[in-house]
Amino acid sequence: MFLMDAFNTSTPLPFSYTFTITSSSSTTSSTHTNPWMDVRIWSKLPERLLDRVIAFLPPPAFFRARSICKRWYGLLYCSSFLELYMQISPRHYWFLFLKHKPLKSYIYRTNNTTSGDDNRTNCEGYLFDPYDISWYRLSFNSVPSGFYPASSSCGLVCWVSDEAGTKNIMIFNPLLGSLSQLPPTLRPRLFPSIGLTVSPTSIDVTVAGDDMISPYAVKNLSTETFHIDEGGFYSIWGDTSSLPRLCSLESGRMVHVEGKFYCMNYSPFSVLAYDIAANKWSKIQAPMRRFLRSPGLVESRGKLVLVAAVEKSKLNVPKSLRLWGLQDCGTTWVEIERMPMQLYMQFAQLEGGNGFDSVGHGEFIMIMIRGTDKGLLFDICRKRWQWIPACPYLGCDNNDGEDVELRGLAYEPRLATPVISLLS
Repeated sequence: MFLMDAFNTSTPLPFSYTFTITSSSSTTSSTHTNPWMDVRIWSKLPERLLDRVIAFLPPPAFFRARSICKRWYGLLYCSSFLELYMQISPRHYWFLFLKHKPLKSYIYRTNNTTSGDDNRTNCEGYLFDPYDISWYRLSFNSVPSGFYPASSSCGLVCWVSDEAGTKNIMIFNPLLGSLSQLPPTLRPRLFPSIGLTVSPTSIDVTVAGDDMISPYAVKNLSTETFHIDEGGFYSIWGDTSSLPRLCSLESGRMVHVEGKFYCMNYSPFSVLAYDIAANKWSKIQAPMRRFLRSPGLVESRGKLVLVAAVEKSKLNVPKSLRLWGLQDCGTTWVEIERMPMQLYMQFAQLEGGNGFDSVGHGEFIMIMIRGTDKGLLFDICRKRWQWIPACPYLGCDNNDGEDVELRGLAYEPRLATPVISLLS
């Protein structure tokens, strides 16, 4: 069953709890001197207090605990527990990785050659816990074939149809397996950039670029937005706006920060910002834009961060990997971190010019080298870099030579996302 087998880990638990019970020989009855496991205390613990303890468990521990008894198993369906969970459960700034086929795998596929299992690449995902440096595996069997993951927010993942034309979009909670579908977009597109932001009371989706002006040509022309909130207001792809002229978006990638979606623009590099409330685009000049390689935008602690390699050797500036933060004025960048040179030399040797992808969540930034299982984790608070262990599940499946790579999303696992009921 999905909920019982939601998490499978190949790494040992971070703590091993052992307790000793001693008895006194001077008395006729034994007494427990260790209060932590005194059954006289734990057997009489009020359920409300016990529920508060359970609500603090990280998701893998919670799903394991559900096998203890019927009552704990039913907590996932208990409205009072879920309400308590939403109030006190700590946030988990994790990452979700999914197998992602390059765009050419879709573009060159024809209906005559598509097999029944061709699009089952995303039948499972891989959760990475940056606190314990652990990998977990999740099943996505409830997601139909023909969709790819594009964005995530507040425990929900946005899946988009990969066929050219009007886009079908589904909102999915990986822990619960709940799936809700949005109405199809109005304009036909190929691989647009998708932005998703979810609050406790509203859902906003933005679809931009890759407008199909003919069956054989696309241009980055327009934006469509979807909005719904608990106040009863909704807009189903009703607000549209034009993209800046001659923009070249990075298909599929948008980052949400403080009411705006951001995405990279190419040739030359710049950053495009979409103000959701104003329904308006603007352009921000990127730092050192002529010398960047593999630039990517991430969100970290409520700020927009640009991650990129710098290659400016002709001007006696050493090659490096740098991070810039966008200031509150919205136009100025400040360098906030530079990878240590010794580490960068090791990173550059492994990367070999193939490029890398970046994704941020909370105080963590993940940098994954394309075409390999190597990745770096940067803790922006502790200023600490470390290599992460390879995902142990990638070698378990045979992809028949398919060119498949991992795509990372910032993901906060949540047992309850009641806002999704607005879509039903």
